Amino acid sequence: MKYVISLLILVLLLSCNDEKQPILGDTDYQRKVNAEFKDASKSPLKDKDRKHFTGLDFFKFDSTYVVTAHLKATPNTEWFDMKTTTSRVSPERIYGVLTFELKGQTFTLNVYQGKDTMKQEGFEDYLFLPFLDDTNGDESYGGGRYIDLRIPEGDTIEIDFNKAYNPYCAYNEKYSCPIVPRANYLALRIEAGVKAFKK
Repeated sequence: MKYVISLLILVLLLSCNDEKQPILGDTDYQRKVNAEFKDASKSPLKDKDRKHFTGLDFFKFDSTYVVTAHLKATPNTEWFDMKTTTSRVSPERIYGVLTFELKGQTFTLNVYQGKDTMKQEGFEDYLFLPFLDDTNGDESYGGGRYIDLRIPEGDTIEIDFNKAYNPYCAYNEKYSCPIVPRANYLALRIEAGVKAFKK
């Protein structure tokens, strides 16, 4: 009988240890994102996907994908309805144009400001950078990825493509996600950031 009780205690201890796995990730950013995805109160994952979640698949961190861009502000641009993956539209405007060099080429991307987002506490200076690249539909999510930025004090801004993330609708169709404008297509492979989610 003592043997059976000891065996049951051992099984319980091992099962508890299984549940408390360390948060995976090579960088602080990756560990932060994985912790949020594991947290039921924050995660966009469906319950069945979160149950066995150990971490998102990221490209290996690469410092060449951290670039300094010149920001040319475009004040007084008109608000427009950015389409989303549902019938909802998101009122946005082009805040400015970012110009940067990557892999020996010069690129430009529009960076957006959301009318509703800028009214939220803590997001008054938030900028939205959606983009498409040649990894989409292969290693990365087919609909493109996003990067969060903040309005800088000067006319330069750091873009870290290692922090590129998938729209929430890549994990759960209940979310309404802005569709990346075609103007923000980069004709190269951005092998940085979050990869496609394999369910």
